[in-house]
Amino acid sequence: MLALLIVIYIVFISLGLPDSLFGVAWPVVHNDFGIDESFASLYSIITGVCTGGVSFIAGKVIRKFGTATVTFVSTILTAFGLLCMSIAPNIIVMMVGAVILGYGAGVIDTALNNFVSLHYKAQHMNWLHAFWGVGVTVSPLIMSMFLTGESGSWRNGYRVIALLQLSIALIIALSLKKWKTIKEDIYEETKNEEKKSLFDLLKIKGVLTSVLSQGLYCSMEFLIGTWGASYLVNVHSLMPDKAAKWISLYFGGIMVGRFISGFISMKVSDNAMIRGGILVALLGIILLVLPIGKISMIGLLLIGVGFGPIFPSILHSVPERFGKEYSADITGFHMGGAYGIGFGIQLVFGFVATSTTFKITPFVLLVLASGFVAANEITISSLRKK
Repeated sequence: MLALLIVIYIVFISLGLPDSLFGVAWPVVHNDFGIDESFASLYSIITGVCTGGVSFIAGKVIRKFGTATVTFVSTILTAFGLLCMSIAPNIIVMMVGAVILGYGAGVIDTALNNFVSLHYKAQHMNWLHAFWGVGVTVSPLIMSMFLTGESGSWRNGYRVIALLQLSIALIIALSLKKWKTIKEDIYEETKNEEKKSLFDLLKIKGVLTSVLSQGLYCSMEFLIGTWGASYLVNVHSLMPDKAAKWISLYFGGIMVGRFISGFISMKVSDNAMIRGGILVALLGIILLVLPIGKISMIGLLLIGVGFGPIFPSILHSVPERFGKEYSADITGFHMGGAYGIGFGIQLVFGFVATSTTFKITPFVLLVLASGFVAANEITISSLRKK
């Protein structure tokens, strides 16, 4: 059990490694390919459709093949997608790599989050997602080392991360027998019950608003991850390598927030963790809004710390809120909705900000945070009534 938990912690690092690469590399990549900066929005569409779309059918895939096999194959897919992006001669081939990356990320995200929510306590969900934070914090630092070199060296950053993914895939392969020590009986029970359709599950009270809250949270996280470096370059006149380090600080805040939340969650409910997290994040967003120059960038760290417990707490609450029988499916809906809503909002933001000014970034975050609070409170209220 302990050995398997260690493997899952390592796999969560692999989940985070690709997530912060594109945003910090994009200020250089778009110049390398000779395309407009707003083209990053197309990447958002492709990744969102692939990752979100496959998440909606992830429950069926997990029941058929099991969490271990799905995790191994998905990790291989993400590594292959990253390698494809690293050798892309043009933006079209790079987007093909994004498709492969998106499909791999969508299934593994749902599989592992559902597995942990079913078999481990809340503190492990927070700590595991903190290791996702390790991945997204390390990747910009690795990429920043290559961004200081000659034009096009961002490719080496992608290659290094791809090799790390392959190494983690090897660890998963060597531990496949360990996964069998935990029986996934709940999937067998579900097979014998009356099948419920997508619409039946979405009709469960609180599911839609819970998915919406997850989507609004992810829209904030994705927005900073993809456009944060561009915001710092355009508004605060930072060099791309310096901007990458600041975004790494933001992801580091998420990592620290989740480590701390793991201890707090031993005494505090998932709902309280979510509410506390968004309150801290709102303080960070307000700091970004204030006209205090580069000092306001410290708000990125505070936002990261506040974001820490939100994502893992929502996912960990799924079996308790909506039942264990179809938790894999409903977790998939949360992941699919999160990516769909998150990337959709990020897409619109990308076109608007590049056409006007990136100064709107903190104000958009403030609106999204307010929407998240409303959706989350409606979910909690409807579940209390149920």
